[in-house]
Amino acid sequence: MARPGRELKPGRSARDLFGAELRRHREGAGLSLEKLAKVIRYSRSHLARIEAAECLPPPGLAEVLDAEFGTGSLFVALYKIAQREAHPDRYRRGRKMEAKVRCIKEYAGCFVPGLLQTADYARALFRTGDPTRSEGKVEEMVALRMSRQALLQADRPPELSYIIDEAVLRRPVGGGHIWRAQLKAMAAAASSRTHLVQVLPFTHGEHPLMGGHLTLFIAEGGATVAYEETISTSKFLKDPVQVTCHQYAYEMLSACALSPSDSAAFIETVIEEIPR
Repeated sequence: MARPGRELKPGRSARDLFGAELRRHREGAGLSLEKLAKVIRYSRSHLARIEAAECLPPPGLAEVLDAEFGTGSLFVALYKIAQREAHPDRYRRGRKMEAKVRCIKEYAGCFVPGLLQTADYARALFRTGDPTRSEGKVEEMVALRMSRQALLQADRPPELSYIIDEAVLRRPVGGGHIWRAQLKAMAAAASSRTHLVQVLPFTHGEHPLMGGHLTLFIAEGGATVAYEETISTSKFLKDPVQVTCHQYAYEMLSACALSPSDSAAFIETVIEEIPR
């Protein structure tokens, strides 16, 4: 016997409203969760948790539901609100900037940048970041991380430039299979026309951005905001002097890093060195 549906309070959150609308349209169509899951080819258990507002819908599900129920863009609109609502305040500003700026430049010294991550790589990071996280919370965070990559499919996506420290390429996050897939994804990005990826080899030695992660958000008119992140802190910088200092450090590293073609070849070499 199916357990009774969790009481939803649509006024409490966008996630509750999404779940309430899903339940209303599903029941209106005379479908059980099992039948709907079969129709849209989705996990019944995951669908139940989404309807109960226990987790955020993954990218792509809203479009499938709108098509199935003939609801126009209702679920897509609710998903966008729920997605923004789910991001912690300190990340929400960054996600808004990603969607508006002309160019994003990022130095990664410890981990693969979010817009380049595979789902399995992100999952491994979230699990080890807090061992007490439930699998449901981990999957929610992975869905949020992957949803950011919809930005790359926009009519006019931002220009993306990355400097990846060799340390990032040498740390096998998630184990051999996951790590190989992540590096292949990075190699594909490095060889594409939509990303500019440069590797900063160990032979370069010390530099001003060691130990951190820097993102430069550059607007259409050239106005720039810097975002720097360490293990436990993160902050946005708008002060012109500080921003100029970070821009200079980034451009100096770009001049010293490998060319995009050499970087792609370097990543391929690292892939070949991973034990099978």
